[in-house]
Amino acid sequence: MGEIILPRRLFLWCMALIYMVAFVSLYVQIPGLYGNDGLLPARWQLRYTGKPLLEQLLTSPTLLWLGPLLGLDTQTAMELLCLTGAALSLAASLLEPLRDSLVFFCLWALYLSMYQVGQVFLYFQWDNLLLETGFLCVLVAPLTLIRGSRAVRVHDPVTFWLIRWLLFRLMFASGVVKLTSRCPTWWGLTALTYHYETQCIPTPLAWFAHQLPVWWQKLSVVGTFVIEIPVPFLFFSPLRRLRLAAFYMQLLLQVLIILSGNYNFFNLLTVTLCLSLLDDRHVNFWLRKADKSGDENNDSKLLLWLSRLVELLVWALTIFGTIICFDLQVDSAKNAVSSRTAFTYHQFNQFLKTVTIPCIWIGVLSLTWELVASMFRCACISGFLKRFWGMIQWTVFAAAAASMFAVSLVPFSYVEYDSHSRLWPGVRQAYGLVDRYQLVNSYGLFRRMTGVGGRPEVVIEGSNDGNTWTEIEFMYKPGNVSASPPVVTPHQPRLDWQMWFAALGPQTQSPWFTSLMYRLLQGKREVIELIQTDVSKYPFHEEPPTYLRAHRYRYWFTEPKADGSFPERWWRRVYDEEFYPRVHLGNTFLEGMLTQFGLKDKSASRRVSNTAVAQAVRVCATRTGMQSRLQSPMRRLRRWTIPTRVGMKACQIIQRKNRQRRMRVKRTLKMKRRRKTNKSWSVRMMMRKSW
Repeated sequence: MGEIILPRRLFLWCMALIYMVAFVSLYVQIPGLYGNDGLLPARWQLRYTGKPLLEQLLTSPTLLWLGPLLGLDTQTAMELLCLTGAALSLAASLLEPLRDSLVFFCLWALYLSMYQVGQVFLYFQWDNLLLETGFLCVLVAPLTLIRGSRAVRVHDPVTFWLIRWLLFRLMFASGVVKLTSRCPTWWGLTALTYHYETQCIPTPLAWFAHQLPVWWQKLSVVGTFVIEIPVPFLFFSPLRRLRLAAFYMQLLLQVLIILSGNYNFFNLLTVTLCLSLLDDRHVNFWLRKADKSGDENNDSKLLLWLSRLVELLVWALTIFGTIICFDLQVDSAKNAVSSRTAFTYHQFNQFLKTVTIPCIWIGVLSLTWELVASMFRCACISGFLKRFWGMIQWTVFAAAAASMFAVSLVPFSYVEYDSHSRLWPGVRQAYGLVDRYQLVNSYGLFRRMTGVGGRPEVVIEGSNDGNTWTEIEFMYKPGNVSASPPVVTPHQPRLDWQMWFAALGPQTQSPWFTSLMYRLLQGKREVIELIQTDVSKYPFHEEPPTYLRAHRYRYWFTEPKADGSFPERWWRRVYDEEFYPRVHLGNTFLEGMLTQFGLKDKSASRRVSNTAVAQAVRVCATRTGMQSRLQSPMRRLRRWTIPTRVGMKACQIIQRKNRQRRMRVKRTLKMKRRRKTNKSWSVRMMMRKSW
């Protein structure tokens, strides 16, 4: 692989931006989620038992243990950590010298601190992915603040290789779990016929994607399997053009997901990981700069022809394997391509048993190549002291890379049980020691397709008299059938996401929902702002509702009208069942659920922190307006939907004009026929008279 100076710098810059987005998005939701009057107060996760501080940090690694030393309550300490992380990541994104190993270690420690007390609202795969990638940034980034130099290090390709290995684990596991889950929609290649309308928060473009023909949706599933299962093996190809092709295929998949769904910073983070497949030559090609390496010119024509032949063979095998495995056939009568899964679960399981261990050996060989190549470059350094110092650095980072790779084999091998059981026990023990720090994780996105019988949605209703009920509409999740889907990327409204998960099962599987009902009955403004940042749009903003209840509905995207025009509503829905019974403050059922789930705060109410640090945090939030302005990202992000709405309106106008034009043409033709008929009739009459 060629030089990776520019991709590495671009990767670190993107990571600084993603950290900033993650911290800001979480900061504006802290009062409602983790505040003293929030849904799941974070202070419940910190039990001060009198143990030494170091022991508490080892048991639960979070900097929030330092809050009492600064005179801060848990909520204020969380806000301070988020503000610090946002400011530090913003500075790193603006100033390259701050994209330092120590800075990224601080960012990782800050986000890990939030994760430890985040409970169900922070237990998403992209939070784990951010923590794992963030720790790898500590190894990839230079020690600029200490060394005072951003010079290239001989071991940089070794640490940057870990990013490529993480990308491989993420994509390969995401493709494999779709089939190992035995989900009938993935096996039947019909998953995307449900995905666009059943995903958590779809975008306006998801409505249009949902209208595509079924054969195209099935072909898209085939393409997804190809991009996620065989293509990741090309990440380790010695041929540059194969790696670049794999990069653009991954990029295509992520861009399509971003356009059709709101998955916060997750897809942006995946695209950032894909930068590990690039080299300086290709980045210079993007920047329209001349290539100074001249590697391709130095290659002999024989090697070039051999590489082209190998590339052709790889793509031929990929296409042939896809046609065979999914029985692709062109249906000329319907102008479509038919597809079906032409292999069984047993055959796929055998394939998985066959390739899992070779995947590990491919990783071992690829890492070994990078280690040997970097050691050779280190040995070629002129000067004994520089060469000696380079060898020390190489030894440290090579050991770190090998350790990270070995530990990552444990979650990676979860995709196949027999391969996992064959791992060396010492590796599993090492994984158990570092598991609490989220250094490596297992992944598997969209394992099963939900909402096959209609998208389940929980609708909360409130009333003051018990007779007239008003729906409480959320800003982001579907509720009002006439409201257009939002565009909120890269922000993640974590309550809306958990409402989607809650609708998939009974309310007992989501204990936090009882806390939500309780806080809404109390009229807690912090929780209300999670539902509507503009509190005036909340139907009970003047006084809390006396009664609350929740029902489950089934939602579907609407279909275009028979004449091809767009419908007036985005959604249609039918009533399903009661989700949460009618409750009020003091209700026996509500009190019992609060007690059962341990949601009643029996501790004395804590005083608001008035220390200098706490006052500085509140002043910063007040003067910058972050709690009032950033807590409403939809006010600005909603503008992103304007082009879509304008485009739809333009399409409606064009369709209306086309219909009017067709009507005018029809009327003109009718008039011409009538005139012609009248003229021929008059001619016949004149001929009769002449006779």
